[in-house]
Amino acid sequence: MGLFGQIYRDYRRYRATGGSWVLTLFFTQGFWASTVYRVNRWAVQRLRFRPLRLLAQVFLSPLNKLTEIVTGICIPASADIGEGMYIGHFGGIFFPSRGRLGRNCSVSQGVTIGQAGTGDKRGAPTIGDRVYIGPHAIVVGKITVGDDAAVCAGAVVTRPVPPRAVVAGNPARVISYDGSFEFICYDGMEGDPARLAALAAGAYPAPTSLGAAPAPALDPTLVNTGGGAP
Repeated sequence: MGLFGQIYRDYRRYRATGGSWVLTLFFTQGFWASTVYRVNRWAVQRLRFRPLRLLAQVFLSPLNKLTEIVTGICIPASADIGEGMYIGHFGGIFFPSRGRLGRNCSVSQGVTIGQAGTGDKRGAPTIGDRVYIGPHAIVVGKITVGDDAAVCAGAVVTRPVPPRAVVAGNPARVISYDGSFEFICYDGMEGDPARLAALAAGAYPAPTSLGAAPAPALDPTLVNTGGGAP
């Protein structure tokens, strides 16, 4: 998808949640930050003529830094972020220079997504599609967060999160498999095959006699065995 297509998809996420075009364009810091990121990344990746790319960076680098100061949202051009990103509030939001955030994800205020680890274990998270990350959550390290997962407010995630899992606490533990469906809203979601397939799979763990997939194997340190939220 091209630059303007990505920006439009981001814009539609705000409109899908009820925001007017005036509010989105002129008063939504998250949309400002994502737009500057999109333009900056496009310039780095698509401008093949080196002098032109350097000229673009002369303008875009100060604009990117100004956006960070105004919004409190840091998104490096090297970050890989899918279209349809929604940042509901602003301030204290950090994305890593590596790693990936999938399509139609929602990121709240105070969220840190970062690198951690040493040696070959060092890296940044790979986050799937339609993932919700709640206020002041921390997701770090060379881990994978599956599609349709939800990270609750204040959770500290340092281990892989299965698809549809809802994690909470420090350290984060799986508290349900209800997924992020109640938190993610975007154009065409009612007919999105990937989302429909996830919904049809049902909440884990499910009886295999009903034809649903069994719960995926989990790291025992990630599972909440206390019967409730930590």
